[in-house]
Formats: sequence, structure tokens, C-alpha cells
Amino acid sequence: MDKRMNVVPLRAPETAEEPDHAEAMRVAEALLFAAAEPLGWEELAGRLPEGADVERVLVDLRELYAGRGVHLVPVAGKWAFRTAGDLSFLLARDVVEPRRPSRAAMETLAIIAYHQPVTRAEIEEIRGVATSKGTLDTLIETGWVRLRGRRKAPGRPVTYGTTPAFLSHFGLDAIDDLPGLEELKGAGFLEGRLQGLAVPTPSDDTTLRDDEDPLDDEAFAPLGPEDAQES
Repeated sequence: MDKRMNVVPLRAPETAEEPDHAEAMRVAEALLFAAAEPLGWEELAGRLPEGADVERVLVDLRELYAGRGVHLVPVAGKWAFRTAGDLSFLLARDVVEPRRPSRAAMETLAIIAYHQPVTRAEIEEIRGVATSKGTLDTLIETGWVRLRGRRKAPGRPVTYGTTPAFLSHFGLDAIDDLPGLEELKGAGFLEGRLQGLAVPTPSDDTTLRDDEDPLDDEAFAPLGPEDAQES
């Protein structure tokens, strides 16, 4: 057998019109490493050498880091370096944990994530207890929840949905990467009171639905004393 049959052919040299792929990878690596937030395709394309194949750069970078201490992962439709999952315990003691949201806030967040667009009354119907506007305001302040629009119903209640920051914080690339009911309970999102909660297929499409109107200034009215109670 001719041993030459086992020789892997070399890649054809890059032409003068094709940018240096290795240099494009170095630039993308530096940008992603220094970025405080995940970077999208367009953000990278605008800063890589002209004509660089962004998709190929990301694929090759992801493969390059696959066995290392940090991985290149998709987050909320963008890309970021994250500590390898099997090494995260080494860094846990060095991380200052923010104050954990209340049980009411976590339950409310889970309901919004799966049932969006959803109104406060609909959240209360699912939880079985009153939900204060203060809880919703807290979730909005964290950047995890946003005001979407107003339901075309008596009183025109505000509808709520999740944000890209929610996906980023919980390490999700898209809303349909959310876990199932048992995983939600295991992660502490849900407790015994919500045993009957259904988990539909989630969607965070930003387009207003047929039963929603655009927001108006009234949606930003200050918190009143009648909203301060929480069960």
C-alpha cells in the first residue's frame, strides 16, 4: 500500500483577497475575552478584519477552547467565554453572591419566563396568592423582566416578559433552553405551593401579540400603598 495515501492534504494557502484567518481568530479572542457582556455576530463582524468569516472564526475558537478551563459558549444569541462547568466549583468561594431574590420573586420570574406575555392578575392566578407590584419592580430593576405592552382587556393591564439579561444570567442561549418542571424545582425556582404549575413551551418573541397594545406613560406610574402587600 502506498503510504502517501495516509497523508492529509494541506489546506490551500489563503489568497491575497482572503484575510488571515489566524489573525481574525486572535482579534475575536481578544474582543470576547475583554468584553463585559456577550458579543453578537454583528458586533464581532464590525471589528474583525474586513472579509473575515465570522461563523468560521467562532466555530474554530469554540473547538480550540473545548478542552480548556474556559469555553466559548452561546449566550442569549451572542457569544462569551465561560468557566468550564466541571471547574466552576473552584471559583465559587471567590464570587460575591448577590442577595438571593425572595421566593415570591423567583416564583414570579419562573411564571413570567414560561407564560409571557403575562399580566399581574394572571401571575396571581397561577401562584394562587397576591403578587405585589414591588416584586415585579424588583425583577425589572435586576434587568431580568421588562414591560411588554398592555392587554386588550378591561383595565388594559400591563404585560410582562423576560429580557436578554435574564438569559445571560442563567446561562441560556435562547428561551426554549429553559428546563422542565422538575429541574425548576431542583434549582429552587419553585416550591411546594406551586405543585400544579404547568410548564408550557416558552417564547420571548418581542413582537406584540394580537391581544396586546403598545405601552403608554401610565405603565410607569409610581408604586402606590395599595401595591405594597405581598403574600
